[in-house]
Amino acid sequence: MKYIKDLHEGETIRNVYLCKGKRSAETRNGKPYDNLILQDKTGTLDGKVWDPNSQGIADYDEKDFIEVYGEVINYNGNLQLNIKQIRKACEGEYDPADYMPSSEKSVEGMYEELLGFIRSISNSWLRQAVEYYFVQDEAFIKAFKGHSAAKTVHHGFAGGLLEHTLSVVTMCRYFADTYPILNRDLLYAAAICHDIGKVKELSAFPDNDYTDDGQLLGHIIIGVEMLNDAMRSIPDFPAKLGSELKHCIISHHGELEYGSPKKPALAEAMALNLADNADAKMQTLTEIFKNKPGNDWLGYNRLFETNLRRSSI
Repeated sequence: MKYIKDLHEGETIRNVYLCKGKRSAETRNGKPYDNLILQDKTGTLDGKVWDPNSQGIADYDEKDFIEVYGEVINYNGNLQLNIKQIRKACEGEYDPADYMPSSEKSVEGMYEELLGFIRSISNSWLRQAVEYYFVQDEAFIKAFKGHSAAKTVHHGFAGGLLEHTLSVVTMCRYFADTYPILNRDLLYAAAICHDIGKVKELSAFPDNDYTDDGQLLGHIIIGVEMLNDAMRSIPDFPAKLGSELKHCIISHHGELEYGSPKKPALAEAMALNLADNADAKMQTLTEIFKNKPGNDWLGYNRLFETNLRRSSI
């Protein structure tokens, strides 16, 4: 397996990649060609099929695993593959895990650590609400473990949702240890559940794209609906406590322009917003620096609204 991150200009390769995207176009002279986005777990690569009607180009579709033969070139500072041959790969010729960007951490280890936080919730109402999904719902557990936290931006890889959630809860533990005004049980429950709606907002890999509900509702509204289902299953769940938990979920983006229907009004909601924002931004920086090694200035970044450069040490 020749990973995309290891490709170099001038190489001629024959390898299997996931065809993440496929779009037909025409040159200025009206000649048809295909634009491809090839993917493995290390990244993506633009591919061009300049003669899509050639005998060497077999039938294939977007989301197929395809064996490609071609030359790696440099176009406007980015690597690109000029593809001469394509055939659809057969099962057994590839390992799907090689084509899905994944967390570098142990998924099972992270989930066990998250269960430890759940077991530490002393309020029985809140613990039952969290356990409704994270202990009792096998389908949810499987989806949550393998899901990303975003389409792009941060934690956009399999296991990313779990990794992000655990990081947020861990930061919330520091807040609860440091600031006695915080209700630890409420904060933990909110932090663990704040992004549960993402298992329905985004489709699973290899698509990792917005679903209809993701486009129409978004993960915040979906998450609150899921929490309502959990709380309705628990007899006599306190209405006021339920509203406080849902408020933390609704307001965890902090600002109306960032997608939260309400701004934080509880101390626990404010702590959750700070932890969520901090982890998202630090992971985004981590991924930016990882993909662009060296100490040179990286240019202006629209997300951070500043020029970025890693430190010299």
